[in-house]
Amino acid sequence: MRKTPRFFGLHAEPRFALALALLPFAILISFYLYSSYERLKENPSDKLLPSANQMANAAVKMATVEDPTTEGITVFGHTFPTPYLLGDTLASFKRFYIGVIAYSLLGLILGLNMGVFPGLRTLLLPFVVALSNVPPITIFPILLIAFGADDFSKIVIIFLAGFFTITRDIYLAVEKMPKEQITKALTLGASQLQVVYRIVLPQIKPRFFESLRLSLPSAWVYLITAEYISAAQGLGYRISLMRRTLGMDVIIPYVILITLLAVSADWALKSFIAWRYSWYGKKEE
Repeated sequence: MRKTPRFFGLHAEPRFALALALLPFAILISFYLYSSYERLKENPSDKLLPSANQMANAAVKMATVEDPTTEGITVFGHTFPTPYLLGDTLASFKRFYIGVIAYSLLGLILGLNMGVFPGLRTLLLPFVVALSNVPPITIFPILLIAFGADDFSKIVIIFLAGFFTITRDIYLAVEKMPKEQITKALTLGASQLQVVYRIVLPQIKPRFFESLRLSLPSAWVYLITAEYISAAQGLGYRISLMRRTLGMDVIIPYVILITLLAVSADWALKSFIAWRYSWYGKKEE
């Protein structure tokens, strides 16, 4: 009897899975700390690779020092000062989630109806496919000219980053459904809208959340890029501002924060799909 491999091989069953998962992170952090130590030993004023202590101090400062360019947060009639880190995070969150909610809902509705109604598919599918191949960042200068540097232009770029992807993915999911289901529903007296929203929609909901989950990294990229180019507040804006003075002690903690926010959103959606749609058999990584 052949022994089951523990790491290599198609049918391997790795032991100490958590330790293996954490190993690449440990190697990366150790490499950075060693490189930082060597650079600072030669030049204590070096800014390229700040130490963990320097980054911690900068992060605490950004999290506690009030941003004088903002008016603060008003809660129940009382205005509280806004530290740099909180203000930047809230500004980015606002743009990100408005854009994501807009493109996910509209993409779901359009893709769903395109997959069911041939006339709508014939009318809009070539248009959706053509625009889905245009990198949204290439039209960001046009958005800045048309809508200015306010939040709306950034929300639009996030919308464009995910809308066409969600629309096409939902359309393809509906296309793969057995057409006999629609025929039987119509035969039993269901209306066309009942077929769309009571028969087809429940079956493609897990695919919708999966598509939404896969679209979030692109949304983050376009948000940070848009803030980097033109913004007065936000995570991308602060990174752009600190770059001018080589403020790596601030940039790296901000990058870590963005990573944690993105990973948390991905984990939340993945957990929701596994909990709410346990019958959805496709395993996510």
